Amino acid sequence: MAYGYALAVVAGISLGVLVGQSTWALRGLDPVFQVLRTVPPLAWLPISLAGFQDSAPSAIFVIFITAIWPIIINTSVGVRNIPEDYRNVARVLRLNGYEYFTRIMLPAAAPYIFSGLRIGVGLSWLAIVAAEMLIGGVGIGFFIWDAWNASMISDIVLALIYVASSASSSTAWSPMWVTA
Repeated sequence: MAYGYALAVVAGISLGVLVGQSTWALRGLDPVFQVLRTVPPLAWLPISLAGFQDSAPSAIFVIFITAIWPIIINTSVGVRNIPEDYRNVARVLRLNGYEYFTRIMLPAAAPYIFSGLRIGVGLSWLAIVAAEMLIGGVGIGFFIWDAWNASMISDIVLALIYVASSASSSTAWSPMWVTA
């Protein structure tokens, strides 16, 4: 899960900043993002299995594609909502691009970015459990499916408690999810 989520963080924040800063990128990419984010995560699994021909990279891709949308959307909204006063201060101080990014943009958009990261990690937990059930092999999803097939309901309950306790600090149903 860490690999897929880390890739989603890097790509999501980068694309979110691009879409938030550029009107052209917003007009060109946002409609694509809005369409692709509606595709259920597990619908990507057969495509990724066909493309990667292996279950491990397929699971990483499913986590990536699940987590990236809230990160992109929240980051772009955060960047677009930077107050004009902050932009004016950057112009008065003649900040270069890097200084503007580190001193103005990131701090101002941080609440939105972290909200997207929080939602993304919660959705990643949902995707990995389901993907592991379908792919098989290892992981908590496979453990739950294997316990079901062995009629070991107590093991399923234990696994659900584990998943709930692991993901409780990063709930996917946050009211902070901004849909632009």
